[in-house]
Amino acid sequence: MRTLELSGGFSPANLSIVERERPKPGPGQVLVRVVAVSLNYRDHLFVSGKYDPRAALPAVPASDCAGIVEETGKGVSRFRQGDRVINLFMEDWPSGPARREFLEGSRGAGGKPGVLSEYVVFDAAALLPVPAQLSLKEAACLPCAGLTAWCALFAGGAMKPGATVVIQGTGGVALFALQFARMAGARTALLSSSDEKLAQVSDLGADVSINYLREPDWSKSARAALAADGVDLVVELGGEKTLAQSLRAVRVGGTLAMIGVLSGPVAPLPLPLVVMRQIRLQGVTVGSRTDMEAMLAAIATHGLRPRIHQVFPFEAHAAAFDMLGRGGHVGKIVISLGS
Repeated sequence: MRTLELSGGFSPANLSIVERERPKPGPGQVLVRVVAVSLNYRDHLFVSGKYDPRAALPAVPASDCAGIVEETGKGVSRFRQGDRVINLFMEDWPSGPARREFLEGSRGAGGKPGVLSEYVVFDAAALLPVPAQLSLKEAACLPCAGLTAWCALFAGGAMKPGATVVIQGTGGVALFALQFARMAGARTALLSSSDEKLAQVSDLGADVSINYLREPDWSKSARAALAADGVDLVVELGGEKTLAQSLRAVRVGGTLAMIGVLSGPVAPLPLPLVVMRQIRLQGVTVGSRTDMEAMLAAIATHGLRPRIHQVFPFEAHAAAFDMLGRGGHVGKIVISLGS
């Protein structure tokens, strides 16, 4: 089988397709023929040596896939050959609050082997059925970006009908957050540095779009548009350069869901503002199987479709990782391994 491997040092230039023996499923396991893989920013960080430079090489990158069950091991009853499946990002997190051991169960970043292979073996408990209305390319976008957005909105209890939400960016997580928030009846503000990107996603229905380069004091604009006393929730993806404005946008008792640090990992924090306004700062690291099941049920009920920016063939993996690193995409980047 064909596998994408990173070897000889951390650099996207060191990714190459190699031939490896097709694995066999053991008891309780499932062999999946991978059809589509979606890329996350973590994949760029990993292959560039910025995620875990001590990780052993060679390594197979990427964590999120969708495919077809090829073979099942002894004792597997929930899946059969031909079923369409997607994998969990945190394979060892069944339900409940996060624990350290749950957060170490992801693929493609120095731990378990990644999914950019034509065939991958999973424990049966690490797979879920694909909603009927989704293509496998769309389904591959869900394990990390989709579930992260879902948990940012719903896991902490901040989302209620009529809630007000500010969302940063037009990447995969941000657009899922916008779609889920709209699905739940929230009023939303979407931030971007690009009017062109905001125009491209206008069909997703944000109540207000804000170019934060043109409006650096964007917290005032968000409050003026959504809630004078501050919004219920900010989905924080920027980090260093956006955190102060995010805290000023949130209402007393509101929540800031911390997902990413795209503009930098170290931010001056106005602690008196956090304390006096009783702001809840919640880190979000994807979610559990129970969270994933709830998200998939909502997607099936409401007919939500992930936004894909571009699909690349397996042979064009270099172009896919280049686009991921440059960050000009709107929505998800997908690599197709077949049909």
